[in-house]
Amino acid sequence: MATFRPLDALLFEHPRSVGESYSEHFSIAFMFGVRMFVGALAAFMHALLPCLFKTTASSIVRRLNAQLEHRTPRQARAASG
Repeated sequence: MATFRPLDALLFEHPRSVGESYSEHFSIAFMFGVRMFVGALAAFMHALLPCLFKTTASSIVRRLNAQLEHRTPRQARAASG
């Protein structure tokens, strides 16, 4: 059964390009979004009350950046392992 091309491009093309299924990509991206949201809330609260969450947002950003820098597509991980 052929995949409907616009739907394929919309939902599956990018995950496939990084060696992930739609559900794998969804869960990784969703968790990144959750962490970014938590970091944003901490930053907003810190802006209002500087005594709160002094390093929370920057720590979250550093951890996410480290994850992104060390992230490789699944195909590349499989070939190197």
